[in-house]
Amino acid sequence: MRTLCSSTLIGEALLVMFAALVAMRLTDVSTGTIWLVSGIAMALCIALCGMINRPGAVPLGWALQIGLIASGFLLPTMFGLGVVFAGLWWCSVHYGRKVDEFKAARAAAEAAYAAARA
Repeated sequence: MRTLCSSTLIGEALLVMFAALVAMRLTDVSTGTIWLVSGIAMALCIALCGMINRPGAVPLGWALQIGLIASGFLLPTMFGLGVVFAGLWWCSVHYGRKVDEFKAARAAAEAAYAAARA
């Protein structure tokens, strides 16, 4: 799960950076405010990459997805991109957990096989 979720979060951090550059030109919000909010969002995305296996990390990731969708009120294109990244986040969490379960089952089977051979 860690690899899939981290990849999604890194992509999201890049999206936030590029959206901030666009928002500077297309909105009346001050540059400082845009970079403060965007910087916090990017830092949370990057920090969450390292904490993805800890309790509460997945709900925090969902909160980031909601924030990304809500940024559509500033840049309407972000509604669509936010939904796309929320879908990617769901896929990363869902299929990442399945991969983790498969790896655990495989490791258990290999351990049982090794114990039977010994």
